[in-house]
Amino acid sequence: MLVMRSGSKIFKTLCSSASIKTRCKHSLTNSVDRYFDLRNNSKRKDENISTEYFRKKTKNAFFARPSFLHTESLEKGILIEPDEYVQNIFDGLKNEDRGSLARAITLVETSNPQKKVQAKALLNLILHDQEISAVHSLKGPPTFRIGLSGPPGTGKSTFIETFGKFLTERDHKVAVLAVDPSSSRTGGSLLGDKTRMPELSRDMNAFIRASPSRGTLGGVTRTTNEAVLVCEAAGYDIILIETIGVGQTEFVVADMVDMFCLLIPPAGGDELQGIKKGIVEVADLVVVNKCDGDLVNAAQIIQSEYISALKFIRKMNPLWSPQVLRISSLTKMGIPSLWDNMCEFRQIMSVAGELDRKRADQKKIWMWNYIKDNIMDLFRSHPVVKEKIATMEERVSHGVLTPGEAADVLLKDFMKD
Repeated sequence: MLVMRSGSKIFKTLCSSASIKTRCKHSLTNSVDRYFDLRNNSKRKDENISTEYFRKKTKNAFFARPSFLHTESLEKGILIEPDEYVQNIFDGLKNEDRGSLARAITLVETSNPQKKVQAKALLNLILHDQEISAVHSLKGPPTFRIGLSGPPGTGKSTFIETFGKFLTERDHKVAVLAVDPSSSRTGGSLLGDKTRMPELSRDMNAFIRASPSRGTLGGVTRTTNEAVLVCEAAGYDIILIETIGVGQTEFVVADMVDMFCLLIPPAGGDELQGIKKGIVEVADLVVVNKCDGDLVNAAQIIQSEYISALKFIRKMNPLWSPQVLRISSLTKMGIPSLWDNMCEFRQIMSVAGELDRKRADQKKIWMWNYIKDNIMDLFRSHPVVKEKIATMEERVSHGVLTPGEAADVLLKDFMKD
């Protein structure tokens, strides 16, 4: 049972009762008035308390839906309480402050151990706030996440500027998360995607954030998923994720968006190239860009080639058949019909409950991705392993040990504890 830092004597008396199990999360902010509404729920024995938090400062009600997983996470001490800095950032997000959004993304991207704790506290606040919207929403998620990928030179950045301006002119708030490759030699990133979007970067209804990949495979960063949540908390309803220019097998972004769009150039290969398994197989929409000038005929040919190729690929969802559209980011040809197609996809999936199911499945996928990343970090920071890594690498490079033998030795040392 979680020990209360403050509260009335009545609440402490209720908490001490053997028949009532209550776990509550509290803010450390002095300006927050806490009101606890406890009531028995006879439907489920393990979920007999609902707790409401009312915060006068932002006039928002935080509702923690009773669930076994929620109470267990609180009991294990997984949920982190926010400090004043985190609370101020969250308040800024709720007030749609762009500066707070930038600081929030920086916080979730950090590798500093202390900052990571603050990032977890911020994400907990955001998730609790999203639960309120989920309780009152009957039409699926209020936001739309779109992943954009394709080979280098497709014109992804130019398309995003044209498409983003199209959306902001229709009263949408657009957040663009662009991922730049990190150098394998220096570790640095150019982060130059924003320079290709001069008009969109000046639009007050748009927010553009470029982040380094830091060696993460799949065209995204390790924290792109959290950055999406932060942007949604700041009031952005359309989230565009631009990946690094990727190949046929790099489509991790498909596991964090509602709709995955593959952009290809007019010279994107033939029908056989489209039939190859991989990125085309998971695309909800294939978009042929640069359909203008001398490339119109080539764009028409590649469109017909990919339409034919998709006939041989099993559909990701029986409710939706991927289409191949032609657009021009330069002349804006095909942009309205592209958005109509996206809206149709969103409507069909929302009515069927597929978007909610998809997001739930994606959370499980990313949970395992985080486990893999953290295990590797723990392995490298293990005291015994850390001392032996240089020696084992040297022996492997000189042929004294095989890579497999060296790995077994390090793993045994790691598993001893």
